[in-house]
Order: sequence, then structure tokens, then C-alpha cells
Amino acid sequence: MTLRESILNTFAKKETHQIVFSPRIYYWYLGNKIYSKRKSKISSNIPSHYYGKKQIDIYADLCASPRYSEETLYISLYDEIINSDANIELMRQKGSKPDETILLFKTPHGKLKQTESVGGGIGGHLTEYPIKSLEDIKTMQYILENTTFNFSKEKYEAADAQFGESCVTSTYLLKSPYQKLVTQFMGFTHTILFLKRYPSQMDNFIRFLEDWDDQMYYQIEKSPIEIINFGENLDSNLSPPHYFEKYHIPYYEKRVKQLHRVGKYCHIHIDGSLRDFLPYFAELPFDGLEALTAKPQGDVSLEEIKNSIGDKILLDGIPSILFLPQYKKSYLKKYTQTVLDLFFPNLILGVSDELSPNGDIRKIEMIAKMIQNFEA
Repeated sequence: MTLRESILNTFAKKETHQIVFSPRIYYWYLGNKIYSKRKSKISSNIPSHYYGKKQIDIYADLCASPRYSEETLYISLYDEIINSDANIELMRQKGSKPDETILLFKTPHGKLKQTESVGGGIGGHLTEYPIKSLEDIKTMQYILENTTFNFSKEKYEAADAQFGESCVTSTYLLKSPYQKLVTQFMGFTHTILFLKRYPSQMDNFIRFLEDWDDQMYYQIEKSPIEIINFGENLDSNLSPPHYFEKYHIPYYEKRVKQLHRVGKYCHIHIDGSLRDFLPYFAELPFDGLEALTAKPQGDVSLEEIKNSIGDKILLDGIPSILFLPQYKKSYLKKYTQTVLDLFFPNLILGVSDELSPNGDIRKIEMIAKMIQNFEA
């Protein structure tokens, strides 16, 4: 049975005796410049047999499965395209601080400014969000009214051909409206303040964002993608129960039902604090839950996760912190065995949620060997 077949069988709840190991190594790979042909650029902590290799070749060496074409092949399966006739101008410029980029949006209905800061060389975060006033909401709405989602069948086929039987070619979708507000448009503080101060305007904007998503889900419905990830990056501190019940659950139920109707599987990325989410997990409409992070990195135990998710598929399960030097291989091995015992066969084993640049790839090799010797 190929890795692709095992993944599909896992989602279909068909019998499989094979554990699929799918560690996402994107940040480790880029952070350590594994792609470089010059050994001097690669840390001496990296085994030399990885020097200059492509990610997909490393997965093959590990008998492991990649997950997303964006990360492994640098092929995005969709684009957001701004109408060239809408008189919207985007300008990028350097900020006043090192590794800071300012993005300016100039439109007939106003200007927006956002600032992104890069830390550690490969990961960025917004330090200034584009929406700061009710007028800014109107400007952003104009930009989105003139922006279309475009799924590329050609890029999907190119990625699928390269992946072969190593995985199910998949992607993560744009975030739900509430998550867009918190992570892209306004930030958490302004989102909560505006929901309190301007409830009708915010609800109208959220409904607009939901309607904008119709085009995305219509195209994904028609696409050949078999497994869809909702790339939400949820944290219960930023989506507390009241907002989770009001803005997240109805949205998920509508969209997952839409994709289930055409035979697609769905899972959601939740990688932050989990405790307040535990009562909801079993009833969420998703087939699987990705990146749920237990102690010692998260705020709940593996057993609490198991008891809360029912028979849903867990994707990942091993906290990324365990790949750092302070955790012994013996502890990691025992922890991994606990994950296997608790969640198999409803499991795609991986790192919750990515191997960090200072993570030990030798520990990934150790787990790969464990999986090869696993007996259900």
C-alpha cells in the first residue's frame, strides 16, 4: 500500500496497518539552508547526507509523506488576483527597522498601511494591521470586491505529478472571516474592541467576508483536491467560547457540509491553547484535527485530547518542542509510542506543528524507523 493509499484509507476509516509519518520540515529546511550546494552555509549540526537535497528527496529517504505543495514544492494551488481596472495600487517599501516591510494600498476610496516584521529570517508577523477605523473597513471592502480567488488546475497537476504516491496533494484554504480579522486585517485587540463598539458594522463586514468566500469554496468544490485543510491556526485565547460559537462553528458547519457533499475530506489546523476548545472537538464537522499540541508544549494532556476528539483523525501529535536538545531521545520515543497507542488507526503522525530550524533531524530519523517497525 502506498502512502497516498494509506492516507485516503485513514480518512475513509478503512483498515490500514501502516502508520503514515508526515513531519512538516519546511521551516527546518529553509532555516538551515539545506538547499545550498555550499557546505559552508549549512550548520555542522546537520548530517551531511542532507546537504543540497530537495525536501521531497528527504521525505523519500525517511519513507515519510509531505503534506502541502506550498511548503514542499513551493507551488501554490491558488492565487488572489486584484482587478487591474480597479485603480488599486500596492507599494512595498523598507521600514525603519531591520527586516521590516511596509505595504501600502492606494485606492479611490482611501489608503491602507500594514507593517510586517521578520524574525529569525524565515517567519514574519504583522506589527501594524491595515484596518484601524470604520473608514478603513470600507477601503478594505473595496479592495476585496475587486479581488478574485483563482484555483489553478495546472499547478495542481504539476504538484501531483511530482508528489506521485508519496502523499495526497493538498492545500490549506484562506482563513475564516473572524480569523482574517484577528490575524490579517485588525489584530486581536482591535477586533474585540470593534465588535463591542460597532457591532452592526462589524457583523456587516463579517457577512461580506463570508459572501466573498463563496467563490473560493465553489472553485474548491469543482477541483480535484481530495483533502482540504482549513488553515485557521486557532488558539482558544484568541477565539474564546462566545466568539467561537458565534463566528466559527456555523461557518465551519456550512463549508464542511458543502465540501462533504462532493466527497472531499476536511481537517482544521488548531495549534494554540486548547483547553477551552475541548468540549467542542467531538461535534465539529471536520474529519480530522491538525497540529493539536499537548503538554509539555500545550496546555492539555494527550489523554485529554484523545477523550475529547472521539474517532476523529489526529494529524501530527508530537510537540515540536520535543525535538529540541533538552529533551532526550528516550523521552521522545516513549512519547511517540503513547501517541501511537492512543490514536492509531485514526492517526497521521507528525510534528505539532512543524520541525523548527533548531530541531534535531536525527530524532525525525529515529521516529521514521519506529514507524517502519510498528505493528498494529
